[in-house]
Amino acid sequence: MSDRTSHWQAVYTSKAETEVSWYQDNPATSLRLIRDANAAPASRLIDIGGGASRLVDALLAAGYRALTVLDISAAALEAARARLGAAGAKVEWITADVTTWMPQQRYDIWHDRAAFHFLTEERDRRAYVERMREAVVPGGQIIIGTFALDGPEKCSGLLVQRYDAQSLADTLGPSFELLDSCTEAHRTPWDSVQQFQFSRFRRS
Repeated sequence: MSDRTSHWQAVYTSKAETEVSWYQDNPATSLRLIRDANAAPASRLIDIGGGASRLVDALLAAGYRALTVLDISAAALEAARARLGAAGAKVEWITADVTTWMPQQRYDIWHDRAAFHFLTEERDRRAYVERMREAVVPGGQIIIGTFALDGPEKCSGLLVQRYDAQSLADTLGPSFELLDSCTEAHRTPWDSVQQFQFSRFRRS
């Protein structure tokens, strides 16, 4: 088990989903950007680092039928699966480190809220982008949410890489066209505010 896997397994086996800073009861920004990406009910959508996030609940409720959630922590995915009950059988659950994962299908929409910014090493960012290029169909869309330039420098005891829309676009490279971006002031369960930025791209 890698250090990264061990870290996130420890987080999700020691804390409830509402006890982590990134918890959202209503992932409104992600849902809006997915709608803006013209997602149809049959669109193949993957949530990277989805963990125990409630985005999958909201997507199922909205009628999306081809959902995949990938996370490095099996405990996080089990928490989401248990919460969903029978509805969880409609979702494909993948336990993997996205930087070493080998995609077995292609997706129309790639969503990532708060996973990419933990990749502080260039080799890991490069591996992530390679997997994204392989996994997303040409013309497919990518939504990535990271800490903004004025967001936290650390999260869950780990350093993060902060971005604005242009620096994220530069990091992803010319295969991904920046379509739009927005900021979000995320309020944590203990009522502090973290500044996020979300960017939406099209894969060439």
